[in-house]
Amino acid sequence: MQETIEITESKGAICRDIMSELTDWFTDPDVIEACAGAVEALPMFGCVEADTVAGFVSLRAHPPAAMEILVIATRRRHHRSGVGKRLLSAAETFARSSDCKLLTVKTLAPRGRDEPQYEKTRAFYDRNGFIRAEIFPTLWRESDPCLFFVKPLTSIN
Repeated sequence: MQETIEITESKGAICRDIMSELTDWFTDPDVIEACAGAVEALPMFGCVEADTVAGFVSLRAHPPAAMEILVIATRRRHHRSGVGKRLLSAAETFARSSDCKLLTVKTLAPRGRDEPQYEKTRAFYDRNGFIRAEIFPTLWRESDPCLFFVKPLTSIN
């Protein structure tokens, strides 16, 4: 049985370990290292099963009203098992407790290539209430356009 907990130690190592396993998504070692460094100072939640972190999410505040999912990753063997959904739930709970009105996340936008792994990522956010808000063609690199998702955490009137 997996439980979702706040992770307070070895955050960079956990991030590096899981991201390095997901070579279809995370191909640049510099990106993995940057994320591993960044998460050390950020809130992190993980799904733990038998003393192993199955997946994690790390969050960055954007005051006054938004919380960003900086990175979320699940070990390949735990894909489609509900870990990602539980991590999103933990992120939403934390964001709401921080008085945030929006939860945001960035991922790779469609590039006109056969990239089923990113189609699955985008579909995951679609299924979980995120709205495709904007594409930033050069935020990361011209070859890697950024798709910005937003999820309202309060009702929209």
